[in-house]
Amino acid sequence: MAVEAVNNAGAAHTISVLVADKPGVLVRVATVFARRGFNIDSLAVSPAHQKGLSRMTVVTHGKEEGVTQIVKQLDKLIDVVHVYDYAEMDVVSREMAIVKVRTPSDKRSAVMEVANIFRAKSVDIGKGSVVFEITGSSSKLDAFESMMDEFGIIEMMRTGKLILRRGETPT
Repeated sequence: MAVEAVNNAGAAHTISVLVADKPGVLVRVATVFARRGFNIDSLAVSPAHQKGLSRMTVVTHGKEEGVTQIVKQLDKLIDVVHVYDYAEMDVVSREMAIVKVRTPSDKRSAVMEVANIFRAKSVDIGKGSVVFEITGSSSKLDAFESMMDEFGIIEMMRTGKLILRRGETPT
């Protein structure tokens, strides 16, 4: 518990890990975080544009020294090609959520108005609910969740953060 409290006191870090697309790599990467007492707040994994590689985007909170050690340890893993900590870089970052909101007939138009303000797209409408898809920054999704919570969120699922460095430099 003491390690967790110290590590969570730091800033948010988004780390991108380019890895070989092999079984067990995700477990080895997650183990590096666990061994150092860091929680993974968000995790997204997908095939990279290079055949045979996958990209992991990991969000964690912690002090700079601890995150630096994690990056160094990840870089030593056999199946890791590159590791980047985006803390000080200019980036494009997005997250997506699918949110099922309670919509009694007397509140449906209000729910739809709020969704329009956030540019959320309705992807399913039922008798007493609407499912919205929304994409944007983490803070935009947090604000949308807060507003929809007033109407009654039935279910919600968020992706992990996706991130790329701006410009022509690959990451």
